[in-house]
Amino acid sequence: MEKLLKSIIFTHSLLSIDTKKQRVVILGSGWAGYTFSRTLDPSKYERIVISPRSYFVFTPLLASTSVGTLEFRAVLESVRRLPGGVRFYQGWADEVDFSRKVIRVEANAVDPLPDALLPSISPQTNQPLGNEIFDVEYDKLVIAVGAYSQTFGIPGVREHAHFLRDVGDARRIRLRVLSLFEQCSYPTSSGDKNGRIAENALSEEEKRSLLHFVVVGGGPTGIEFAAELHDLIHEDLKAMYPELIPLVRITVYDIAPKVLPMFDQALAQYAMDTFARQGIEVRTEHHLERIRVADGALGDAHGGLSIKIKEYGDDEINAGLVVWSTGLMQNPLVEQLVSKEFAIAKDSALEQDKTSLHRLLKDPKTGGIFTDRYLRARITDGQDTAAGTGDVLPDVYVMGDCAVIEADRSLPKTAQVASQQAGYLAKQLNKSTQSLSNPTDVSNSWKPFKFRNWGTLTYLGGWKAIHQSSADELRGWVAWIVWRGAYLTRSMSVRNKLMVPVYWFVSWLFGRDISRF
Repeated sequence: MEKLLKSIIFTHSLLSIDTKKQRVVILGSGWAGYTFSRTLDPSKYERIVISPRSYFVFTPLLASTSVGTLEFRAVLESVRRLPGGVRFYQGWADEVDFSRKVIRVEANAVDPLPDALLPSISPQTNQPLGNEIFDVEYDKLVIAVGAYSQTFGIPGVREHAHFLRDVGDARRIRLRVLSLFEQCSYPTSSGDKNGRIAENALSEEEKRSLLHFVVVGGGPTGIEFAAELHDLIHEDLKAMYPELIPLVRITVYDIAPKVLPMFDQALAQYAMDTFARQGIEVRTEHHLERIRVADGALGDAHGGLSIKIKEYGDDEINAGLVVWSTGLMQNPLVEQLVSKEFAIAKDSALEQDKTSLHRLLKDPKTGGIFTDRYLRARITDGQDTAAGTGDVLPDVYVMGDCAVIEADRSLPKTAQVASQQAGYLAKQLNKSTQSLSNPTDVSNSWKPFKFRNWGTLTYLGGWKAIHQSSADELRGWVAWIVWRGAYLTRSMSVRNKLMVPVYWFVSWLFGRDISRF
């Protein structure tokens, strides 16, 4: 009887071990992190998401929210509402101990200021916030922290430019655009019809300066924002501020010879020709050198900016708004992780080989973390070269903008790549809950990740767009239909699949909401 009881207890212990869910911790709630979290099987894994924001942003439609075509919540997905339930911690991952499989997290659930008052500064940094610090253990770790906007060290960009990477950025841009039109709607210094002159009133030239909207970056984000802004001005604000429309200018600056480098020359030229007909100026091969507050009341009282362009010599141009959408830089956490040395646990008891220290293998060009074809983090023996072709960090995966596949370094940093990587990794892990830290195990059971390009889309304003894929090239109204259809079907939740077309219809029927709140 005693032997039977011992046998039952031993069997029960084995079953408990076998059926215990592995804890998968995901750092980030962007395209890679959110897609992976919603695809990973909750019946097999315990999912824990750590991110400074509690939502996912559908970034392709972010420009539409900045001008009121869509409302902000139509492009947001709550992390806590993921199917199957998920544990979420709102905070910064400050440090990762790969030897002990522990992440140190600093909470940031308390905002120091209301969102509307926060400065539009990017990149953000992992500076200590003085909040609660706690540790989170993991069995498997997925690093998907993304990247930040690259300012290239240009003076004034972080302080005065607006970025377009989150809903907070879109809201600030929306408020600024509407504020500029309100400020410029007051009587000019030449006086009203009765000859009275308003005190401290703007001159026509100052209004022209404030209504100059500058976009830096000729990629899809910059081009689509310029197009959406043009639609807002000429479809909605024109009826309310008819006297200001002749003063409005939109200018796109880029250092490259042409905008939209991911499209072929014919489609890129079509985009530039479309902008020219709409009155949007495109200045290629122009280098911005500085942004500062404009002199006098234009800058002090109205927030006007002066911009120095290398090609213009000492002359500066004035603007009321500068939107920055060019270049990426690595997340500070990634910079920290690739610079630290660590020992790898040899077994479940976490015995460490102190004589053998490793580092994550860093891509010298982008600063990202090198991965193998299965998205596992590659490691080095402390030098700048890999310790071996099969050396990976057990149970640590990297994807999205912070990852570089060593065998294919040409993949662009786009939402399409990040979401495909996330879907691939989740499906592979769903096949088995067994540890696959041994390279042979993975190579025998997994297929390497392979990116499939579904095409590139960009909106040009006026119900026109361009689309390019291996199958076809489209432009004009037909491409606009494809653009809207693609973004609608890619929305994550049924709720937003319903909300987005409703807002599109409401904006078309009644106009965009131009209330300032």
